[in-house]
Amino acid sequence: MLSATRVAQAGPASQWLPVASFSVPVTAPVANAAFAPSDDALPAPPFLAVIDIDQALMVTQPALATPIVQDRDARLFPAIRLTLQTLDGRLVPRERGSIVSEQGSVKTHSYWSVIAESGRVWREAADSGWSRAALPINLVNDTENAALQGLLTFLYRGTQVSSVRIQLVQQTAPYLVKPHFTAAALAAAHATVVAASPDDEHQATLEWSKRLPVQPLSALAARVPAGTLDGLGGPLLPMWRVAVAVVDHDTLWQAPVETPFGPYPYPEGMRFGVRSVMKSVAAPLALLHLAEQYGPWVLDLKIGDYVSGLDPKYRDVRMIDAASMATGFGGQGTLRTNPNDMYDGYLGGDYDAWYVAPSHAEKLAQIRRTLTPYPWAPGKVVRYRDQDFYLLGIAIDGFLKQVRGDANADLWTMLAREVFVPIGIFHAPAVHTREPDGHGHVWANAGYYPTLDDLAKIALLYQHRGDWGGHALLHRGLVEDLLGAKGALEKTGDATRPSGATGPIPRYRMGFHFLPYAAPLTGRGYEVPSMQGSGENEVILAPNGLIAIRTAKAAGLPEGTPLFDDDTVATLRVLDRLEAFHP
Repeated sequence: MLSATRVAQAGPASQWLPVASFSVPVTAPVANAAFAPSDDALPAPPFLAVIDIDQALMVTQPALATPIVQDRDARLFPAIRLTLQTLDGRLVPRERGSIVSEQGSVKTHSYWSVIAESGRVWREAADSGWSRAALPINLVNDTENAALQGLLTFLYRGTQVSSVRIQLVQQTAPYLVKPHFTAAALAAAHATVVAASPDDEHQATLEWSKRLPVQPLSALAARVPAGTLDGLGGPLLPMWRVAVAVVDHDTLWQAPVETPFGPYPYPEGMRFGVRSVMKSVAAPLALLHLAEQYGPWVLDLKIGDYVSGLDPKYRDVRMIDAASMATGFGGQGTLRTNPNDMYDGYLGGDYDAWYVAPSHAEKLAQIRRTLTPYPWAPGKVVRYRDQDFYLLGIAIDGFLKQVRGDANADLWTMLAREVFVPIGIFHAPAVHTREPDGHGHVWANAGYYPTLDDLAKIALLYQHRGDWGGHALLHRGLVEDLLGAKGALEKTGDATRPSGATGPIPRYRMGFHFLPYAAPLTGRGYEVPSMQGSGENEVILAPNGLIAIRTAKAAGLPEGTPLFDDDTVATLRVLDRLEAFHP
């Protein structure tokens, strides 16, 4: 695993944030090195307390154009409560991996919630008897899938704590809150003694033991001929990339995560807004898992049989049709299908009104208002619609309740218990609808906040054909069909009229985009499965078993902003070259 001390080499934290700086107003972020121990840091005494952090106004750079969203202020760091304890020099939140919402009575609510992950504690000689604590934090929200990756630090002496320094230094999937920004804040805090939790200590140790081995990408580069990794992360320009990694031999080879304030010291604690990458995760994994349990026929179940209040045509829409963006609904854009534009009319029909609608009933009302039938049958034409995957998630929930006789069964809980935990993913924070009873539906179209380790394991599960440690979690035959693009629909065609195309072409099925690629040395053509999300987040599953991961922030930018270079298959070529020099 990449440690904080190996990426924070800019000197002791006390040089950047001396003790006095915890009691003066914050004007801007400082070097990220202030939030991690340097090589000469001293061991710190244990810390175990509930820490209450007050709401604080963040200084943003630049100023936010639309800071108020749904009557909540994106400039405010939320008032939160964390239970923190030390374990082997780490600072471990009991709430790690969970979305911690704002608590208490505040005049104006923050737009954000917080996901905290494990950090470090240490001492420095210049700190007059204080010890330092720091951890990675991620600001997220329940209205979209944006994430701000940041850092939090405070001083402690016994259970006495200083104010908390906070900075946000990177982001993924920005949408409603613009422009791209960094931020810093100083928040008042106080600590309360709490009892130790041996069970949580055991759980934390178990979670660390199940992480994939992590090595620097530079170490992989050193094992292969010079230039082998050139182009990894492309064609997206480097300025818009956040994290880049390769998975090989079940090892995560990761590049340093650069920010405007230096390398991010806890890359394993970053959670990313990956937007439509969720389309390759929630519904496909659920359907493939259910197919393993009950049979492949689950793909042919009808959406309209499990979601009430829809147009009658949904009685003919199979789950596999919805998972392939081929419901025959949309009602926006043109009727031209050969050639077809899969994004024709995508954001039409007041898309944002549907996207920000908080409850299922409100989202359904927007779907009824704006998504009317196309004249073609389901399963024939790909038209990209987030609503297809949202409804698919609701339908899977309905089927689960029926087949298991459990009124509380739902897609995301099933995946967490029956798929994620077995592959070593113990936390899966995601956006849900906001319901009066507090039990929302997970968005199957977006809203997931994974780590790189999470994305790597999900991709490996697909690459292993649904098998993990000798246990069949997904239907092997269906996974093989999926990765081989069997039954995938042409993005530019109509399945009722053959296009006459030969060789690999762009296709789509079950949340996966299939990328045409011809290997330079052999000339062999491939259709390479890829998970993709707005902002240019991407996970590529190469036929040779290798995986490339890129999280990015190329969303919410001014029209005409350069995003790509001309080498459209740069990352695919890297994975191809790596196979020839398999370390």
